[in-house]
Amino acid sequence: MARVREFDTDTAVVRAMELFWERGYEATSVRDLTEHLGVGQGSLYGAFGNKEGLYRLCLEHYRDTLAATALADLQADGDARSVIRAMLLERIRIAVMHGGRGCLFVNAAGERLPGSGDTQRSVRDALNVSQDALADVLRAAAGRGEIADRHDPRTLAAFLVTFLNGLLVSAKVTPDVKVLAPLVEVALGVLD
Repeated sequence: MARVREFDTDTAVVRAMELFWERGYEATSVRDLTEHLGVGQGSLYGAFGNKEGLYRLCLEHYRDTLAATALADLQADGDARSVIRAMLLERIRIAVMHGGRGCLFVNAAGERLPGSGDTQRSVRDALNVSQDALADVLRAAAGRGEIADRHDPRTLAAFLVTFLNGLLVSAKVTPDVKVLAPLVEVALGVLD
């Protein structure tokens, strides 16, 4: 008779995500995971297949929660510049929390690419969704005359996502909102 799983896999994914986010994929061993989650190695493998499978679920959870919040922030009322500013500043605030662990997607890209196809797909898909959402905001803003129309909205969106990714790396080096926030104003200058 098969054993009944004795732990909540959703909670385990959240807790594992926190550990991967803090330490990185390579520095987090299966033993670290089993100790942190309070489960045996057999249970971990039975639920997630392997460490890579658990990591993939952690990236999905991050995408569906924290990354989804950033996209929702772009739907706020207000002019495009204010909405984008607020979204970028909130990303900085989140990135510097807990001593500057940055963004899980940016960390994953820096640590695991180009070696992991699954991680590459997860990160690429998340970046594409972010670029699409920003391009929609920028296209609408250009149509209303809120921003200059000298740049293609998709190119501006790609620039802002690239800027944000660099900013999130900087948040790991200098986890200080007061230092990083002024950089947002410089980046928003491209909308003039």
